[in-house]
Amino acid sequence: MTRLRRKALVALFLFTLFIFGTMMGLRTLKPSDGFSDLAPGMDFIGDKSERRRLDVKDVVVSPGQFHMGSSDTKVVFTKSDRDYSIFYDVHIFYYLWYGSPSMDNKYIHWDHVLVPHWDPKIAASHAQGRHTPPDDIASSFYPELGPYSSRDPKVLESHMAQIEAAAAGVLVLSWYPPGVADDHGEPTEDLVPAVMDAAHRHSIKVAFHIQPYKGRTDQSMHDNIKYIIDKYGKHGAFYRFRSSTGRVLPLFYVYDSYLTPPESWAELLSAKGSHSIRGTPYDGIFVALIVEERHKHDILASGFDGIYTYFASNGFSFGSSHQNWKAIKAFCDANNLLFIPSVGPGYVDTAVRPWNNHNTRNRVNGRYYETSLQAALSVRPEIVTITSFNQWHEGTQIEKAVPKKTVTRLYLDYLPNQPAHYLEITRQWAENFNKEKDKWLM
Repeated sequence: MTRLRRKALVALFLFTLFIFGTMMGLRTLKPSDGFSDLAPGMDFIGDKSERRRLDVKDVVVSPGQFHMGSSDTKVVFTKSDRDYSIFYDVHIFYYLWYGSPSMDNKYIHWDHVLVPHWDPKIAASHAQGRHTPPDDIASSFYPELGPYSSRDPKVLESHMAQIEAAAAGVLVLSWYPPGVADDHGEPTEDLVPAVMDAAHRHSIKVAFHIQPYKGRTDQSMHDNIKYIIDKYGKHGAFYRFRSSTGRVLPLFYVYDSYLTPPESWAELLSAKGSHSIRGTPYDGIFVALIVEERHKHDILASGFDGIYTYFASNGFSFGSSHQNWKAIKAFCDANNLLFIPSVGPGYVDTAVRPWNNHNTRNRVNGRYYETSLQAALSVRPEIVTITSFNQWHEGTQIEKAVPKKTVTRLYLDYLPNQPAHYLEITRQWAENFNKEKDKWLM
């Protein structure tokens, strides 16, 4: 009996020694020592002190490295001094139209007019005129940076740091051609190089959200695509997406795409179109906006590659209603289209459309956003878009906001949470989204 007990003790000692030795050996391994296959598409980096800064030349697209349909890099560690990872399947809409006297000699967009209702009887019962910054701005929230200028390098840097903190890897830039602007702003195409450079410093990619400027046609869009790719296509921040066919192509969002008839879009986006970009150096992934249910058939006939929903107000349109996403996703899957749902933290545009309070969606301290994010996750999308980083007029921003009270106005805020609350929710969700995605694609 004593001999058996002695043998058991020796065996237990040897087993313990084996386990200890194995654990010590594992502790000395770096992620690159044979574990990269556990997470396809990830670029692992060692301790912060030994971190090799990523650059575009470090990102290599190889046939077996990425999931079918995934972007050219799924996740990277950023180039900043923080231990952040960002995800290139989380896209965020970004606006470059703000101006202030210090940089632009006047306020731009912060002084937005109060848009009258199309029915004169309803319009007569609401306030008219325009906002008068800095205390009265065209937003129901007040930015931590104040009514800033998009031309301010410090603002750009702060924005990129915030987007990086939120883990959104692709900034979707609201874009107008050179010399063209929205009805209430000034041309901003000259600012795009600064945005690209600032984004690149934070490992963020930039995609283009082409707006419905006056005179936009399939032919002018051909010129726009050529201009963008020729001017920015070689920049390190220029975003490309790996399509289901394995091609790595630029991705463009086309806002209010339904304003152009499908037969006109087909001239640009179908292989047999009179000025088709398909199979040329200007080919891309083109994503159309769905507002009404019938738009999905028009989008398919047009030759688009995908559908997005944009609006952050659940129930506002067919496309923005969470309950319809499953059906839209099924349509897209059946027709080899990308479905890109758009989620947002809330919606309130009464600072510019005082008659539109029925479309307001209360943030409920972040719960509305979390519900929206969960609805997107439930349809297993390849990409999710966030509306928005800084569309302050419509109250969809996740940019930092602060409490503000003036003699005439009391602004909404994120209390009892901190100004970075929605950045933090976005990061937590983005990390969960990518974990879930790995499970879907296993």
